[in-house]
Amino acid sequence: MSATAPVAPARPADHPLPHRADVLTMALGAALLSCTSIFVVLAQVAPGVSAFYRMLFGGTALFGWVALSGRWRVIRGRDVVLALLPAIGLAADLILWHRSILWVGPGVATLLTNFQVFLLAVAGVLAYRERLAPAFWPGMALALAGLWLLVGAHWSLFDAQHRLGVWFGLASCLAYTVYLLSFRRALVGRTALPPAQFLGLMSLLCAGMLALWCLVDGEAMALTTVRGWLSLLALGLLGQVVAWLLIGRAMPRLPASLVGLLLLLQPALAFVVDVLLLGRPTRATDWCGLLLALAGILLGALRRRPPLPPPVSG
Repeated sequence: MSATAPVAPARPADHPLPHRADVLTMALGAALLSCTSIFVVLAQVAPGVSAFYRMLFGGTALFGWVALSGRWRVIRGRDVVLALLPAIGLAADLILWHRSILWVGPGVATLLTNFQVFLLAVAGVLAYRERLAPAFWPGMALALAGLWLLVGAHWSLFDAQHRLGVWFGLASCLAYTVYLLSFRRALVGRTALPPAQFLGLMSLLCAGMLALWCLVDGEAMALTTVRGWLSLLALGLLGQVVAWLLIGRAMPRLPASLVGLLLLLQPALAFVVDVLLLGRPTRATDWCGLLLALAGILLGALRRRPPLPPPVSG
């Protein structure tokens, strides 16, 4: 799953300064998320297969954690229906993103998916009559300039597969936006399930969809190596469960701007690991592009003005 989550609500003005433990918890969650794209590469399986096992292992672990913690509630047909749209969005996101990871590298693919912050902002304007923050347009300009330095400036040097991987990465942010909006909509007063249980339900539904995709696409689903098993277990347990439990615990206690900044650790670390461990060839312009894109995404993720009631759609 891609990294960025909806930005936490701003805290009241009299709220104490962020506790160091919350900052470290949030940073650790973001750092674990940055490893997910690396595990996709290390698994050495087809993109749909790595996405399937990520959801299968992660969803099963979430159900187990909820049951052991005594928070389990009966799953009703309404909950399954509510989980279908986010499951479809996440399945599409993972298929596109994992393929982009293998074709353009973990760093750039993860950065491309994080462009969803701009789509979320547009969705807020169209669906909930939110007003864009003044920093939105400068942020988008910076992000696009950074993207051009990373991929646009060298476009003629890329082969057809690399170019398609860039487009897949950008398409994944659209699918991820659908997932985030529908998941949030389901959680806000529409399902009686605890968030972790609903996430587990959605993950297993997503796994079923990905299994069908793998069968139709002819991807071999059997894991035949220890490396594959370990990589995908880490992908599902660390990326899908531990990282989001840490982030979910710390996010409500931190200001929105700090949440956005800490979540940018994911694409930044993914890019650094891509360079250091996987040997991605990198020019000075690539580092400049990365910094510009991250700065632009941070500006785009800053909290917008509160929505003006009533919303356009119920």
